[in-house]
Amino acid sequence: MISLSALATLAQTYADDLDLPVAPIVIGDRVRDQPVLMGCINLSRDSTYRESIATSTEAAIRKGRVLAAQGADVVDIGAESSTAKAARVGTEAQIDSLVPVVLALAGDGIAVSVETYEPEVARACLEAGAQVLNFTGAAEQDAVFGLAAEFDATVVLCCVRGANVREISDVTLDSDPIPDLLAHFEDRVTVARAAGVERLVLDPGMGFYYGNLVDPQTRLQHQTRVLAQTFRLRRLGLPLCHALPHAFDTFGEEFRTAEGFFAVLAMLGGASMLRTHEIPQVRAVVRAMRTLDVT
Repeated sequence: MISLSALATLAQTYADDLDLPVAPIVIGDRVRDQPVLMGCINLSRDSTYRESIATSTEAAIRKGRVLAAQGADVVDIGAESSTAKAARVGTEAQIDSLVPVVLALAGDGIAVSVETYEPEVARACLEAGAQVLNFTGAAEQDAVFGLAAEFDATVVLCCVRGANVREISDVTLDSDPIPDLLAHFEDRVTVARAAGVERLVLDPGMGFYYGNLVDPQTRLQHQTRVLAQTFRLRRLGLPLCHALPHAFDTFGEEFRTAEGFFAVLAMLGGASMLRTHEIPQVRAVVRAMRTLDVT
């Protein structure tokens, strides 16, 4: 349940975490104001959020330029949907679809992120001008961390339980999910640092499919619980990213307003980066919260 008293209790219980400093978000040669807004483009027709799908290279380039014009600080592109029933996309096919889009957008001076768990895809896109790796894997992390260090790229390190996000796993559904997330990230951050990765952002992975979160209400309750308590991960000293929930079942035909609603919870919870399909709405929410000094 979300209430003023519940939020007050949460803040009092973990008061030491509330104001802990975190590293800035650096993309390319720029330190970005927080929260950083990450807009999404999906090159897979299997993606559930149809408004983010681009069905051709030209459409993806156009969409990326629109997102940047709408206020996206970085444009995230993925070639394979992470939904449970989506078709797998081979490495070469991903490279063929991603690289022309990355080249065009990076050529326009737009900061580009690529969502991948494949080292070959990461290298091709970094060579094409991508500055961020939205890393949705774990098995190949040594290779990906090495590439990030080589290209001085920013890594959004997602909480992934299996080899990659496509391997369906479960999440911890007890009343306090944060200790499990802390343990997961502590180990992987240590490995990333040892590999020379200097620019890290942590993503608890609330946007992924999980085997024990198929019930929409259970999923939403868990997502909300993590969103509100994100600030407790600040003890790792790194900025935090959230893929904002869609909540299709809850919002129904007004689902496009959902991410704006959850942006409020994410910001109150201490998120430094917001991954969204609805840049104009979320940007307006961020602007309003700043105007009203809501923190």
